[in-house]
Amino acid sequence: MKTSTIEAGELVSPLSVAGATEVSNLLKRLFHSFDGGLALRLWNGTTIRLGRAELNEPEPRFTLVCRNPNVVCSMFLGRSPLRLVEAYFRGDIDIEGDFFAALRLKDHLHSIRLSFRDRLGALITAFRVRASNDARPGPRGLSSSLQGVTVKTHSKTENHAAISFHYDVSNEFYRLWLDEERVYSCAYFTSPDESLDQAQRNKLEHICRKLRLKPDDRLLDIGCGWGALVCWAARHHGARAHGITLSRQQFEYAEQRIRDEGLQDQVTVELRDYRDLAGEGVYDKVSSVGMFEHVGLANLPTYLTIVRRVLRPGGLFLNHGITHDEEGWKKSVTTEFINRYVFPDGELDCVSNIQLGMERAGFEIHDVEGLRPHYALTLRHWVQRLEANREAALHEVDEPTYRVWRLYMAACALDFEAGSTGIYQIVASKPNRGEWPVPLSRSDLYVGRVDRFGGVN
Repeated sequence: MKTSTIEAGELVSPLSVAGATEVSNLLKRLFHSFDGGLALRLWNGTTIRLGRAELNEPEPRFTLVCRNPNVVCSMFLGRSPLRLVEAYFRGDIDIEGDFFAALRLKDHLHSIRLSFRDRLGALITAFRVRASNDARPGPRGLSSSLQGVTVKTHSKTENHAAISFHYDVSNEFYRLWLDEERVYSCAYFTSPDESLDQAQRNKLEHICRKLRLKPDDRLLDIGCGWGALVCWAARHHGARAHGITLSRQQFEYAEQRIRDEGLQDQVTVELRDYRDLAGEGVYDKVSSVGMFEHVGLANLPTYLTIVRRVLRPGGLFLNHGITHDEEGWKKSVTTEFINRYVFPDGELDCVSNIQLGMERAGFEIHDVEGLRPHYALTLRHWVQRLEANREAALHEVDEPTYRVWRLYMAACALDFEAGSTGIYQIVASKPNRGEWPVPLSRSDLYVGRVDRFGGVN
């Protein structure tokens, strides 16, 4: 299809001259305060340049491609970023160029304030656009499989269904964009140029060192994923590791991995809810990496009480998880998107509340490390790898699912870069008559890494 650009009143059919002029003028009013520059290509081939940067940039950083008039009407009538998100999932809107720059439109759309006159003009224009395209099919509905279960109480049944929805997509799908160890959590970079594979090895080793793992230490990993940490702890530190997960596909992969690596005598995994953990003082060390976000804020006291019960006195607990820059999990476009399409059971809180909860559960906190820039880098690696393997990914999932993951990870990278989302590793212990279970300094975390693991000393 031939594409043309609206400049100095130049217009293209099939929109009437008056209709195209109205669309152009209205869009320019909506985006006149946008700091960046973009192009909007309509369903008839007309391209409109928008944003403050238009005059200074010969080419826009990205183009929004609207394949259905109702997408533009949604901008006029609702301007809800979630409507545009759903249009992107359906393929009614697409993005060419800088995907990350396009996602910054969310904040702009949310900040738009129209006068009554402009609002009335938007309504009239929207109705005219729709009337002139009555013959076109409207937007298609989204598949119900694209949306997760509704989680209200974080019961065992709800959590199991939510974990299955997110993690049981396809082991092969995850392989396409994760690292060699298959770690689905924040990596640990010693420099921005380090490879994702090395950064994830760094992270596994960093966790094991923070837990001061020794040969024959009994390690419990809650939410063990595909078994990377439990296998690393056994191979490199001689630990006797046990992992639990609610994902059937992760469990089956981890079991096979343990057999392939010959670690059956040191590593075990099982399908188990953390609330079903039995015993007291069973483990010397406990890790939880990217899992407590699924627990639900109301259930955090139960979660922490159980971890404390299964940990021996003087044992160490490392909680690695995402946090918010404000208290609680309030309803917003972001939280609605996450719970509807990505993590049905996901809930975040600020790091100070997480620490307070750990102290109330009887833990003594020894170390808190923020990793926010590390997760932004990790997510950008994941998006790049997913995009590079798009065709292979579409053999594992359908196009809307691919788009959900691409958008979710790119948007999260921007949130971490902006500081609205954080991530922390908190090391704590179960008190034992005043014992101090960690060294006086952190030097043991960094000495000698270059020799054993290929990282930097």
